[in-house]
Amino acid sequence: MAAARMTQTQLVRQMAERCEINNKVARLFLDELAKTALQETKKNGVFVLPGIGRLVKSNRKARMGRNPATGAAIKIPAKTIVKFRVAKAVKDAIVPGGKTKK
Repeated sequence: MAAARMTQTQLVRQMAERCEINNKVARLFLDELAKTALQETKKNGVFVLPGIGRLVKSNRKARMGRNPATGAAIKIPAKTIVKFRVAKAVKDAIVPGGKTKK
């Protein structure tokens, strides 16, 4: 069984403790970081979080697909999407040597 993920409250408490600030300031920092990431990605198409990765706005072309229920061909329209590209250092730290578990 996998360990429970860290909640936002736990993250705020941990950041406050490690940076020796109060919880209110830590929460404000995280909220502003998220807001800045959204604004910059929307405006410039990319936001880099040093040492972690980058948010990248990308355009997906229109294409033909299939309705899984009926098998009928359908046209999927072009759209703008956001991807998160993980930094190589993070990949190597989490999965050394690029080996994935199957």
